[in-house]
Amino acid sequence: MELGGFLRSRRARLQPADVGLEPGPRRQAPGLRRTEVALLAGISLDYYVRLEQGRGPHPSDQVLTALGRALRLTGDEHAYLLRLARPAPPPAPRPVPGNVLRLLDRLGDVPAMVIDARYDLVAWNRMLAALIGDPAGWPPRQRNRLRRLFDTGDTITGNRLELARTCVADLRASGRYPADPAVRSLVDELLGESPEFARLWAEREVAVQRTLTKRTVHPVAGPLELDCEILAVPGHEYRLLVYTAAPGTPSAAGLRRLRTG
Repeated sequence: MELGGFLRSRRARLQPADVGLEPGPRRQAPGLRRTEVALLAGISLDYYVRLEQGRGPHPSDQVLTALGRALRLTGDEHAYLLRLARPAPPPAPRPVPGNVLRLLDRLGDVPAMVIDARYDLVAWNRMLAALIGDPAGWPPRQRNRLRRLFDTGDTITGNRLELARTCVADLRASGRYPADPAVRSLVDELLGESPEFARLWAEREVAVQRTLTKRTVHPVAGPLELDCEILAVPGHEYRLLVYTAAPGTPSAAGLRRLRTG
């Protein structure tokens, strides 16, 4: 069960000193003991054990808040905990809103694209095509950013590993797994095909991706370091990604070359 696995993973990353407890003797396993989490959260040990084992009752908001404090969860992690305890069916697919598509077209000076909950690229502008190639010519499967990230056949290192870890944590933070069949099928596929993805997924990191930095060398624009803002579309699964460069930098000059190239 996702809820139990997440609780165990957050318990394992904490040491007694992190929460103001004495370590005590004969501590063999890393992390907090179940008794310590139950004590910190003000709930019975039996109740907490049943939560970790996936056989407990539906915890109240008060219990979830207490567990969040006890396990020192971040805001994104606490939101994820709430979604695990209150699973909701995935929303019905809807087309990209027209106002988002119009905004995408108006962003003529910078690369921009729209992705859905499973990281499928569903819309883009001319500058994005100039930066990474025109996705219209790619097979549909290759328009998935996670597949492209992990389908290398090699060990992922450096900046690519940092991006991979961030994307996996963001995919889990969406709360769409395992209830959303489309997201679940993608996760199952990547677990079977990419040891790197499987390793990162097993870490159960949770963090919503709001910004990132893209570094690349383009044949026309040269070396680029671009800041990416990730903007959620209210009421939809879609997100708008916009890439910009700091004014006066070589990367800004590179984007100008892309526009006129």
